Amino acid sequence: MIAQYGMSMSEARARASALYALDLDAPLIQQYFSYMSRMIRGDMGQSIRSPGVRVSWIILARLPWTLFTVGTGLILSCLIGVFLGTISAFRRDKWYEPIITGTSSIISAIPDFLIGIFLIIIFGIITWFGRSEPLIPIHSMRGTSTPGMSWDDGIFYLWDILVHGFLPITTYALAQIGMWVLLMKGSTTSTLNKDYVRLAEARGLKNSKIMSRYVSRNALLPIATEFAMRMGFILGGSLIIEQLFVYEGLGLELLNAVHNRDYPVMQGIFLVITSCIVFANLFAELLYGILDPRTRIRRSGSNDQN
Repeated sequence: MIAQYGMSMSEARARASALYALDLDAPLIQQYFSYMSRMIRGDMGQSIRSPGVRVSWIILARLPWTLFTVGTGLILSCLIGVFLGTISAFRRDKWYEPIITGTSSIISAIPDFLIGIFLIIIFGIITWFGRSEPLIPIHSMRGTSTPGMSWDDGIFYLWDILVHGFLPITTYALAQIGMWVLLMKGSTTSTLNKDYVRLAEARGLKNSKIMSRYVSRNALLPIATEFAMRMGFILGGSLIIEQLFVYEGLGLELLNAVHNRDYPVMQGIFLVITSCIVFANLFAELLYGILDPRTRIRRSGSNDQN
């Protein structure tokens, strides 16, 4: 056999068969269904870069850290953005409304990796208030926690996790907060122009009551749908940020797998990302039906007519 890349063809076939647990002599369609049946059971094969280590183990070890940073950033940006968007819609005649809207438009146009670089410069390079060192020792912030620390350290380990995740979380939050402000402002402004809101104002109801009973629920419909949709994309958007901060999550693992041509790990991570997107879309559809009963009424009415 002709040797390629330091091994013969027979050796390469034997290694591929062991990694993917496939019978390469079987028909292609049989290999495909055999592979898919193992994927359904959670058997994604073994890593090429780390022989003997299952892909599912790698994903389970990295996934919680990505969910922690990206999920926390998404929740914080949504809460703050909804609050500021509501204020800018209700107080359109105030001096601070153009500032909120303008700043949100500028921030939403900046790529997340540029925001991450700015944060590194601000907190990890520039010295403030006469200090001899920057606010955050960025050189020692690699990874998800300080080496040697574990859950046995209790509250100190939790604090260490928050410190290491501070910059990624802040980056995710700042990168999305402008979008939430603009979306909530537009949704609230559109709701304020509805006839039932004007009728409530004509009846002399307080602004707080109008906001809580007439505006909030309807204005939050597109927010809830967008939030559910973005939940499916939080894993895929972590690749650049985790590389920037050397944060050991699923995005950095995917990047390392691409560089090392670790195809089983790449396939496993892509499967997880795709599954999250599919289920997020399904969740968004179900959530919209729960929040807006009018969709259920229309569907039932059309069924009765048929």
